[in-house]
Amino acid sequence: MKEKAILMDQNTMNRALSRIAHEILERNKGVSQLYLVGIQRRGVPLAMRIADKIEQIEGHRPDVGILDITFYRDDLSMLAEHPVVNGTDMPFSVNDIKIVLVDDVLYTGRTCRAAIEAIFDLGRPRQIELAILIDRGHRELPIRADYIGKNVPTSHDEVIHVQIREIDDCDRVVLGDLNGEA
Repeated sequence: MKEKAILMDQNTMNRALSRIAHEILERNKGVSQLYLVGIQRRGVPLAMRIADKIEQIEGHRPDVGILDITFYRDDLSMLAEHPVVNGTDMPFSVNDIKIVLVDDVLYTGRTCRAAIEAIFDLGRPRQIELAILIDRGHRELPIRADYIGKNVPTSHDEVIHVQIREIDDCDRVVLGDLNGEA
C-alpha cells in the first residue's frame, strides 16, 4: 500500500473518540443498561478507550465486551484455510440491553452484519447502535453508523489503514492506494 495522506494523527483520533463518547451519552441519556462491544481486532481497543472517556465524563464506566466475528463472515472461505480466531468475551448477558458496537472502519457493511448476527446468537438485545472511527462509504448492505469519528469519501482503489497504539504502537489513520500508485 502506498500512503497518500494521513487522515488522523493521535490528537485528532483522541478528539474524535471524545466526541463519540459525548454523543453516546447524550443520545442514551447516560449509561444505564448501556454496554460497548468491540469488534475484533481494532474495534476492541477503540471500545475500551470510549468506555474510559465515558467514565471520565459520567463517573461510571460501561462494561465492554469483545466480539469475534470470524465464523460469521460471508467471505470466510476466501480469507484463509485456517483463519485466526481472536475470541469472544461477553462478560454480560446481551438480553434486553443497549449495545453500542464499535469498529474502526465502516465500508461495505458486511462486518457489521456479521457482528449483529453473532450478537443475536448470544441473545436478544433491546437495541444495537454502531460507533465507527472512519466511515468510508461504498455500502453494499443497508447499514449506517450512529456515531462517526470522520467521514472519508474513498474510491474502491483506496484503502484506509487504522493504526492503534495497543496493536500497532502508534495512533493514526492513513489513506493509501491499493494499487501502490501515488
